[in-house]
Amino acid sequence: MNPRVRLIAAIVVAGLVALGAWRLFEHAGALVRPALITPSMNAHEALSPDLGARVDRLLNERKEANRSDRPRLIALTFDDGPYPVFTPLLLDQLRSLHVPATFFLIGRDAEQWPELTQRIRADGHEIADHTYSHPDLDKETDAQVREEIIKGRDVVWSIAPDPSLRTLMRPPHGRFTEETVDVAQSMGYKVVLWTDDSGDWRTLTAEEIGDHLLEHATAPEIVLLHSGKLATIEALPRVVARFRGAGYRFVTAGDLIRQVPADQLNHPAKGPV
Repeated sequence: MNPRVRLIAAIVVAGLVALGAWRLFEHAGALVRPALITPSMNAHEALSPDLGARVDRLLNERKEANRSDRPRLIALTFDDGPYPVFTPLLLDQLRSLHVPATFFLIGRDAEQWPELTQRIRADGHEIADHTYSHPDLDKETDAQVREEIIKGRDVVWSIAPDPSLRTLMRPPHGRFTEETVDVAQSMGYKVVLWTDDSGDWRTLTAEEIGDHLLEHATAPEIVLLHSGKLATIEALPRVVARFRGAGYRFVTAGDLIRQVPADQLNHPAKGPV
């Protein structure tokens, strides 16, 4: 082979290897991203795991999960809303299934639909902070982040007071920075993410949503769902039946966090139900 061609080939191969290694590094980082960041945790360490943590998680990703010592608790969390059509249908479904849930409500929408906000609380569900106007917090200043959290909390509290509005928050769209988390922590908030994103924010069928949740189950489990999706509502009976059949108990996110150490929630056992 021509020496020049050999050199070019070697450079290309080295680039591909480096690209593959970087993708593995990024994938491993995604695996160790937390489902919960408490006020006492170091946000930088939680969100930017070192190389050792990434490699360890990558090597153990496919290891058979042992759930015998992990609590089989699951929290269904619904972002956004309330909405005048879908939220009542969702509440009816949850009532028929006897499942408590956590609603991360947008303050502006709760302001527009106060009766629905009050019904969520009256039905025994938990309400937590999802900001006032649902912005991308990774594009906001610290002062803007603080204002969004406070205004969202205060508006919803005036309609349907729930202690979790003062302790639990979730960044809209799952978009945030380390500085975002620092602000929330300084206000005494736990930043609640998830162990599984159902993907229902995309255009999925009820069967696709259910299949995903059943195949990507963790113990313990915080599931990201959305209030304004008919397919999500239709998926719930099958999902709830399968999880209960596997020995899971449905709780609110607040109850789950009170009962389970943060390290178990951030490193849950994985495996289908």
